[in-house]
Parts: sequence; structure tokens; C-alpha cells
Amino acid sequence: IYRYFSDKNDLLAQLRHHVMSQCAKKIVHGLTDNMSMKQQFVTAWRNAWQLTISRDGHAINREQFDSLPYQNSSEQRTMEKALFAPIHNLFQAGVANGTFKPLPSDVLSGIGLEPAICLARKQARGVINLNASAIDDAIDACWDAISLHKEPEKSK
Repeated sequence: IYRYFSDKNDLLAQLRHHVMSQCAKKIVHGLTDNMSMKQQFVTAWRNAWQLTISRDGHAINREQFDSLPYQNSSEQRTMEKALFAPIHNLFQAGVANGTFKPLPSDVLSGIGLEPAICLARKQARGVINLNASAIDDAIDACWDAISLHKEPEKSK
């Protein structure tokens, strides 16, 4: 193993990068600039829900990595910001054009997208049972939490 990795921390860092890149690809899948802000948000929300509800191995590994004590390094934050750039850009553009509340993109993501993951975990464990209508209502609630409820000057 030490032929490929300098030490245990290097192995974990590279594994984390792989896991995060796979999760990011799945969460941003289908996002395009020609979609409205809300369409992009809904797509990302549903992708996060589906990734988590499917109990995808990468999603499970991401949960485990989020529990590790070393996971909060600036290098890792930079790497994750790059991997999730389309989400970050969506929120930055939405703040700039007045669609979203003037909060940092990490906060908007936490309020807007993290509930998809939390609710999907609960559904996967059998704690809750959301049907399609309830999922739509949850998406609308998350959108309401982050949006300014006015027409943007121009959506990106």
C-alpha cells in the first residue's frame, strides 16, 4: 500500500477526494446554465435526495469521512469547493441577481440542500415516509428558506 500512498493520511485524503468527486458528479448531474435558478436548485436537491436515498456507497463513505476529525483542513475545504463549484456558482449568482438571500453559499447550501440529505437518511432508515407530493413540498420549503421571493433581474 505504501507504494501508492506515502502514509495512512495520504491514503485517506486520496480516498476522500475520490468519494467527494463521485458525490459531486451525482449531485450536479444535469445542471446547465440555461436552466432557471429554481430548476437548477430543484435538480441539485433531487440529485442529493436520490444519492442519499439509494444508499450509494459513495454517499455512505462521505458520511463516514464527515465524521473524521481531520476532515476540516483548508486543503480539503478548497478541494470540496472546487468539486461542488456548480452549486457554489448557483448560489453566488442567485445572491448577485437577487434570487437568494445575501448569505454565503455554504450557508445557502446548508439551508437549501442539506435537508434533502437529512430527510433521505431518515427515509432510508424508515423514520419517515415521504411520498412524491411531500418531497415536492420539502423542496418548496427549502426554496422558500433561501429565496427572496422576488423576480431576479436576470437569471443565469
